[in-house]
Amino acid sequence: MGHYALDNVAAQTADRFLALETCYDPVTRAHLAATGLGPGWCCLEVGGGGGSVGTWLAEQAGPEGRVTVTDIAPDRMADAPLPDNLRVIRHDIVHDPLPEDTYDLVHARLVLLHLPERLDVLARLVRSLRPGGRLVLEEFDCRWTPVLAAPDPAAADLFHLVHDAFLARLAHAGADVQWGSRIYQALRDAGLHEVAATTYSQAWPGASPAIALHRANSVQLRGELLDSGISAQQLQDFWNLLENPAFAVSSYPLTTASGRRAP
Repeated sequence: MGHYALDNVAAQTADRFLALETCYDPVTRAHLAATGLGPGWCCLEVGGGGGSVGTWLAEQAGPEGRVTVTDIAPDRMADAPLPDNLRVIRHDIVHDPLPEDTYDLVHARLVLLHLPERLDVLARLVRSLRPGGRLVLEEFDCRWTPVLAAPDPAAADLFHLVHDAFLARLAHAGADVQWGSRIYQALRDAGLHEVAATTYSQAWPGASPAIALHRANSVQLRGELLDSGISAQQLQDFWNLLENPAFAVSSYPLTTASGRRAP
């Protein structure tokens, strides 16, 4: 219990990051831009992933701004060329020190969902904001994944069978797979002002770039899924289904909640 099920050092990590960036980066950038983000801002990106959001933040903050990207395993960013105003650090957001009263903008996408200590981490992120600074959290409600099209009813049943087993493994590791539906209230409870939230979803047809997220996740947890009772043939049929254009599933709904620390 309490470990991060989808670690950032597995072979499938690059595929997962690419799928997330393809589907959700435009949404993330629009919400971050709406905070008023601009030159000179001091920003914190928690859980840098593949680095696309952190790099974009550095572009918006400009040479007079600064961006810190934290990750528990930042190796994928460490070897890439980075802007001068972007710093990448190895950092455990649960246990390592975090400066207070510092940042104009703090952003985390799909991080707190996985952390049993999510409410404590949220409180730390709020304290890291300068007065008037803004926090933007983006999280999934993983339970809402209706099948939109399937070659036959058995295919839809197979998707839900494997996906439910996957979510059970996340929950066993301490994730809250419905955290996205709770973050609006969580930001209010944390004392933030001007709290707002929107939710984004789209169709993921078979063989599309974004649906590859389901393959990357299930390949990474293949052993645990087999241990849970999913057969090797069912798992292979699941992967084949994800490549079938006759299949489509709703994307994970991404809820973006933002709030402002009192001036």
